[in-house]
Amino acid sequence: MLDLTFEPPKPKVIAGAKYDWELVIGLEVHAQVSSNAKLFSGASTKFGAEPNSNVAFVDAAMPGMLPVINEFCVAQAVRTGLGINAEINKWSAFDRKNYFYPDLPQGYQISQLYHPIVGEGEIIVDMGPGVARRVRIERIHLEQDAGKSIHDMDPNMSFVDLNRTGVALMEIVSRPDIRGPEEAAAYVGKLRQILRYLGTCDGNMQNGNLRCDVNVSICRQGAYEKFIETGDFGHLGTRCEIKNMNSMRFIQQAIEYEARRQIQIVEGGGKVDQETRLYDPDKGETRSMRSKEEAHDYRYFPCPDLLPLEIDDSFIEDIRASLPELPDQKKARFVTELGLSEYDASVLTAEVEAADYFEAVAAGRDGKLAANWVINELFGRLKKDNKDITESPVSPEQLGKIVGLISSDAISGKIAKDLFEIVYTEGGDPEAIVEERGMKQVTDTGAIEAAVIEVIEANPAQVEKAKANPKLAGWFVGQVMKVTGGKANPKAVNDLVMAKLGL
Repeated sequence: MLDLTFEPPKPKVIAGAKYDWELVIGLEVHAQVSSNAKLFSGASTKFGAEPNSNVAFVDAAMPGMLPVINEFCVAQAVRTGLGINAEINKWSAFDRKNYFYPDLPQGYQISQLYHPIVGEGEIIVDMGPGVARRVRIERIHLEQDAGKSIHDMDPNMSFVDLNRTGVALMEIVSRPDIRGPEEAAAYVGKLRQILRYLGTCDGNMQNGNLRCDVNVSICRQGAYEKFIETGDFGHLGTRCEIKNMNSMRFIQQAIEYEARRQIQIVEGGGKVDQETRLYDPDKGETRSMRSKEEAHDYRYFPCPDLLPLEIDDSFIEDIRASLPELPDQKKARFVTELGLSEYDASVLTAEVEAADYFEAVAAGRDGKLAANWVINELFGRLKKDNKDITESPVSPEQLGKIVGLISSDAISGKIAKDLFEIVYTEGGDPEAIVEERGMKQVTDTGAIEAAVIEVIEANPAQVEKAKANPKLAGWFVGQVMKVTGGKANPKAVNDLVMAKLGL
């Protein structure tokens, strides 16, 4: 964090017909562990494979097949816990969560209800300068994903693809600390950013590798503070859970709709039922899916096929020693060491690939100048071409050389833009292109002085105007740049023009 002193944002307030209401939100984020194999089998986790091609016997629940824990998935969960300053539980255990669904061959999901691998942590969610929300994390547990039911391939039948069955998930459960739709989206964005920096989840929401269940309730103003003081959920309204959200925009829309739905029910004298709901983005509304189950409905019990999971201090410390610099730390360093603004540092650290790219460009060079070129020139052009940083035609080494040429006064800013365009469209070594195409900036003051004198002598009327109004001296600078083909050093031109005009 740049600054540990910050103000929490004000809670979202929605005006009902009778009262003002506040929102209380908690999220359960399901993050697919980045690993080549599943949690309890050696089957591949590769996305986009032929249906039912990444399935081991244990995934398909064949008789006699026993699960074997994937140590790498355990390490990834510990790594995630350390990344959010959470307590790591050296003793954890797996439980069976029993329910029937066609894409769950075992008839149960192996999860960690009673003894999760990661305990309490926290995430700081920036909401603006000096404003941030501290979101407490209750737990992170490992569990298997289910398969996928496909209902739109045939009018009379549904199909089941078991490729996802058994893929390792981390369920990251927050406390009900989030107070508005924008905060909820910002929290998911910050969590995704941290996971991607850690390399424990790729954060691809489109592929379903990061999705969340959003718990929403409402309360009257002042009730939340009583809940925080006492821990009594009776001060809050009945919560409804919106399942499987995989879009920041839809998360915000669903929360807004659901809160207004609950307000309308309560103010109308009704009672909100605790239930699981789905969000329909086409209609912009949530609809009931099923009544909300409690833990006892799933008949949890310890998984008899798996011993408790025990890890030692050395396992944890080895992972801690390998943690990368996380986004808040990197942002703070960009500000303090490279002199970037907080805004520029935030833009450059938003995605780990962008941060790595910028660091390569800025290595041994002017950090502010490098940031300006990465954000304004490169990001601007990539956005125009609908590309991301991983698809950039300009490598960090190439852009770094352009920045170096500007810093050394070998080329002007205007020439640098022309050079960037050449490198972006044609490729090549910037330094060689400058030499071959005669793009070097003219720094010989004698040559520049001759051009200044030529322009002044050719425009006596303009000279008189400039002497009366010094702001018009800029016209001469432009003319000299035109005469020199844009190669003259702009500062040298400006200084000589002012001197020759006696301004």
